Amino acid sequence: MADPSSYRPKPGQIPDSPGVYRFRDEHRRVIYVGKAKSLRQRLNSYFQDLANLHPRTATMVTTAASVEWTVVSTEVEALQLEYSWIKEFDPRFNVKYRDDKSYPYLAVTMNEEFPRVQVMRGHKKKGVRYFGPYGHAWAIRDTVDLLLRVFPVRTCSAGVFKNAERTGRPCLLGYIGKCAAPCVERVSPQEHRELAEDFCEFMAGRTGAYIRRVERQMADAAEDMEYEKAARLRDDVGALKKAMEKSAVVLADATDADLIALAEDELEAAVQIFHVRGGRVRGQRGWVTDKVEAVTSGDLVEHALQQLYGEESGDSVPKEVLVPALPDPVEPVQEWLTERRGSNVSLRIPQRGDKKALMETVARNAQQSLVLHKTKRASDLTTRSRALEEIAEALELDSAPLRIECYDISHLQGDDVVASMVVFEDGLARKSEYRRFQIKGFEGQDDVRSMHEVLTRRFRRYLSDKQQTGEWDPKETGAESGDVGGEVSAETNSLTEEDGRPKRFAYPPQLVVVDGGQPQVAAAQRALDELGIDDIAVCGLAKRLEEVWVPGDDDPVILPRTSEGLYLLQRVRDEAHRFAITYQRAKRAKRFKAGPLDAVPGLGDARKQALIKHFGSVKRLRSATIDQICEIPGIGRKTAEVIVAALAGAVPAGPAVNTATGEIIEDEEPAGAGPSSDNEEPAGAGLSSDDEESVTAGTSEERRGQET
Repeated sequence: MADPSSYRPKPGQIPDSPGVYRFRDEHRRVIYVGKAKSLRQRLNSYFQDLANLHPRTATMVTTAASVEWTVVSTEVEALQLEYSWIKEFDPRFNVKYRDDKSYPYLAVTMNEEFPRVQVMRGHKKKGVRYFGPYGHAWAIRDTVDLLLRVFPVRTCSAGVFKNAERTGRPCLLGYIGKCAAPCVERVSPQEHRELAEDFCEFMAGRTGAYIRRVERQMADAAEDMEYEKAARLRDDVGALKKAMEKSAVVLADATDADLIALAEDELEAAVQIFHVRGGRVRGQRGWVTDKVEAVTSGDLVEHALQQLYGEESGDSVPKEVLVPALPDPVEPVQEWLTERRGSNVSLRIPQRGDKKALMETVARNAQQSLVLHKTKRASDLTTRSRALEEIAEALELDSAPLRIECYDISHLQGDDVVASMVVFEDGLARKSEYRRFQIKGFEGQDDVRSMHEVLTRRFRRYLSDKQQTGEWDPKETGAESGDVGGEVSAETNSLTEEDGRPKRFAYPPQLVVVDGGQPQVAAAQRALDELGIDDIAVCGLAKRLEEVWVPGDDDPVILPRTSEGLYLLQRVRDEAHRFAITYQRAKRAKRFKAGPLDAVPGLGDARKQALIKHFGSVKRLRSATIDQICEIPGIGRKTAEVIVAALAGAVPAGPAVNTATGEIIEDEEPAGAGPSSDNEEPAGAGLSSDDEESVTAGTSEERRGQET
């Protein structure tokens, strides 16, 4: 990695004026393009202490080997030049939106003598009118089929057109009235062009005036007793209205606007665009990008606008563009859009009414697009195989790690310290194998020590299973007999349960991933070494720069940002973090809700509920005698004595007061619904609505997970 100070420009060398700059690597490849209102201020911000830079920015400046700039007159020129250079050099550290599909457009070739209506994809051509994009090509064909009755424009290819000219016979559409047949001179080139222009006007959203004109012609024909013509015009009006019904009205004031919404996480962002013309949604498209540079929502919007309108002009740029966040500064972008359109363009955030409601719909589509993108990327077999191969190559493993276990520690300022273990097999999550741990060996905050304890407990159990089946002898590895078996229950006699399912720790992973850097990795490796395990690889993923650390190395393994292996490790790490924090929040919530009965040893949920149901409240239970408590089914005299002793030692809570009336409410102390043992909490217990950020929290598979 290069030292940024080695290529930093000399003081006073950078001009204090608008411009565009380029960072190049040691091979002279452009790796980043940016613009600035003041080149001096912007470039100086890159050459500071790396610790103060965003991790992605720090990676960029250490990858670069030189920087150069070009001075321009205005910020608008800088915006245009930045777009041109990004298109030309395709820098690796710039945001680049990828279409999640190839969108079809309805195109009218006005640059030909006889304009043709057709479906087009790919790059736009000069002199062609485009409408859309549409979600599906068949949606275009359905619309065109309805409109050809009213606007019989040519739709045939050049070969079919020339063959009809040569033979003097039109194609089938010419015979059934869905083509004006300019090929056999039924209409002149000028008449056919007028038909194409009317078609374009209707598709551009100016529908009301045209329908009213046809209705007047229909009424005039009926008055003149030309009933066949009136009937034909009536059918034309019906076809036009049916074509309009295919796109519902979303904005009542016949607005022409584009609505852009974002959905993003730390690694990727999805953009959705709704094209509204004449108050109706005429098209929709979406992009997904890796966030390879430090960008805000405003920056993402600016890049999206460049991508969307960089090669557009005229009516293709609408009068109004609605966005979730404004670029900073917004004036150059708005001026640039105005230049592209040729008239004023409003760029703003919708605040209320129908436009804000429609923006929320676009945002939901963006969120769904991001989720779908991640799901496809994670579920693709070829992609998963490539990811596992990249991990094996980067970590120098003998084979692809088909089973990966990841561990994370979670706590709140040293309280309720817990850990999670998530399992990925063949690149997919195995939630039935997830485990949760309470840190028992000590109190307080020490992530390194916690990681050592969790790995020791997990693999001690694994060795116990192997020892009982005769697959492992502790004397062969030098491990002490006391190192294993400390947490083995009498029921663990084989690697499978009675129903044939594998026991909790039956299978070892090929790779252990810990959430953290060198200290956590060293603790995990030390735990395996103490148990005599030498056939399981260990690595850690540090969140700051997404570095992969391996035991004993002073330098991390750097995987490319576009690496599927890095993406898989990030998913594994993020899932472990999600599972750990969900459990930690559940324990915290349960602790806050604990009642006096939770202090009674051996008293489970069923008997707690029976006691409260019988006596009505803890206050009445506290005043009950041992004989009265023994009347409850399932409560013996010894248990009743323990309950009386525990409640006698508990300090009763103060009386509750109704804050509205000042009335003292009867003391209905919470009985506490916690489980009977700290090691048997159901996953997701005590979660509030604030904890719903966990996408799969509380699923049936997680509830089957057992704590250790």
